[in-house]
Amino acid sequence: MINGPVSDVMGCGTSRIKWLKKVCTGHRGGINWVSLSPDGRYLLTCSEDRTARLWRTTGQQCCVFQGHENYITHGYLENDVAYTCSADHTVRKWDIVTGRCTQIFRGHTSTVNKVLVSRGWLFSGSYDRTARCWSLDSGRPMQEFRGHRNSVLALAHFSSQDLLPEAESDCEQNRDFLVTASSDCTVKLWLVSEGHCYQTLRGHKGAVLCMVLDTPTKTLFTGSTDHTVRCWDLTTGGQTRVLQDHQGSVVCLELGSRHLYTGSADRTVKCWLTASGKCVRTLMAHRHTVSAIKAHDGVLFTGSGDSCARAFDTESGVLRRVFKGHTFIINCLQVHNHVLYTVSHDGTMRIWDVRGLYCDTRASRGSHCRGSAGSSLAQMRNNRVGCAQSPNEPTRGRSSQEACESREREVLELI
Repeated sequence: MINGPVSDVMGCGTSRIKWLKKVCTGHRGGINWVSLSPDGRYLLTCSEDRTARLWRTTGQQCCVFQGHENYITHGYLENDVAYTCSADHTVRKWDIVTGRCTQIFRGHTSTVNKVLVSRGWLFSGSYDRTARCWSLDSGRPMQEFRGHRNSVLALAHFSSQDLLPEAESDCEQNRDFLVTASSDCTVKLWLVSEGHCYQTLRGHKGAVLCMVLDTPTKTLFTGSTDHTVRCWDLTTGGQTRVLQDHQGSVVCLELGSRHLYTGSADRTVKCWLTASGKCVRTLMAHRHTVSAIKAHDGVLFTGSGDSCARAFDTESGVLRRVFKGHTFIINCLQVHNHVLYTVSHDGTMRIWDVRGLYCDTRASRGSHCRGSAGSSLAQMRNNRVGCAQSPNEPTRGRSSQEACESREREVLELI
């Protein structure tokens, strides 16, 4: 176990920003992703410095995962193990107690940019135009999903039983599906057991950057560089709606309380009714691309390329707070127990106390403000393209400044 430094900047009296609880340092490169464990005890940060780090949600660093030979693009954290994927073409499994790598999953021939764990399987997506599946029990490769003509950018998984009423799901044969979104403008549904493409969803005119599943309504939402969000019926594969109000690439999606939130390179977040597809609100406070969004208990948190995070009231759209302190783009954020975690390409994770937001929000609606006894866990099916590099062979040993400049060029090219 390797311990690392944590700079503690406690709230009122010792910080210029009274909501800032801690600045977690240690990474020597930009942080591309942060994952929250299902039990809410730990966070995993994945960095350009080729390491991933495990933190308690209080901000105390537990260990450093070292072994990848190139920058880490994405990660997935469970209660006892962590998974990371990298530009070194591999996925690694880590023991969070010892910090040791217990397994290396090989097979991809280019940067692995997404990893997903679901129902005993490990899925990965890569710039090599394929997705892959491994058994978590044996570690053996199970399937290679080949058919996209360009990079796989996002992953999701669902079962046919997720789409059926409980009475019917008991008698129907269960089939598992992997969903892959690609820069070839398509989304594909694959039968996991067979590795065959079950259906190709066509309609986007640009790269599909992000997607989110709404299994209760049997709907898949996809966002693209063509400035649209498209809605698909998972039972038929048919396109049901096209949401077209954005003026730039749709970078991130979030579902919350019968609403879909979409973050875009046009510097706005839009709120849509999932039932009708009507745009009911546009949030315009951002000064750069909206790179991350998370809805939690009546508050919508956003991260942006302007290095700020923001909090909006989901009912009124009112901007409640701006969180300043990062110096580069905010790549990802999480919320747990009324604490906001933001990670940036400046190499830090910042921890913010947001309890007052919920008091303010409820008070403005005329309801009593109560303390939270529960916790908010990450929505595991929320996918966003974060920190993607060119599908070509990655550059090794990039400095944070070089990586940031490279990222900005890539985003501009993609948009």
